[in-house]
Amino acid sequence: MPETSSPLPALDRVRMGIVSISDRASSGVYEDKGLPALRDWLGRAVQNPIDWEPRLIADEQTLISQTLIELVDLGCNLVLTTGGTGPAKRDVTPEATLAVADKEMPGFGEQMRQISLRFVPTAILSRQVAVIRGQCLIINLPGQPKSIAETLEGLKDEQGQALVHGIFAAVPYCLDLIGGPYIETDGAVCQAFRPKSAQRAKTAA
Repeated sequence: MPETSSPLPALDRVRMGIVSISDRASSGVYEDKGLPALRDWLGRAVQNPIDWEPRLIADEQTLISQTLIELVDLGCNLVLTTGGTGPAKRDVTPEATLAVADKEMPGFGEQMRQISLRFVPTAILSRQVAVIRGQCLIINLPGQPKSIAETLEGLKDEQGQALVHGIFAAVPYCLDLIGGPYIETDGAVCQAFRPKSAQRAKTAA
């Protein structure tokens, strides 16, 4: 009898919080584009089954902090926010995020600004931060859909080789280190990096 290979183990489920922070979009003045942009990119990049927790809220610091705490308490492994990270008076997302942090992860913000500086000098005005709360990674992203994709995915040349790595390449290993699920990505969108010692055998979707 020929040997039959055992089925591949299933991919871990991932609970993701996606938060769009905008006074005008949350009040219906215009259509929110942040949540669709986040869901589109993550849905293409992440191979794991995803349970979504979307939120559309106003630029209120207390509300933002409460929402982040709620999403972590619901079991989100990753929370991505968009909007409210500039220098304007109503831009309070970084302050609200730092207020709920156990640890700050400054490298994410540094890399996002490096990517954006390739396009506009005003990238230095961006104040995105990333933090860990419990076993959840929370990352502030820019407000524009194009910038969201650029900072997550990075920049590639015409042959598809990375010119500047996007921040999401480091997200799966970060989640490993804080006790989160093992995330696998579609390398055509974003190649996750892990040390060889941290890599698992390929799993089934």
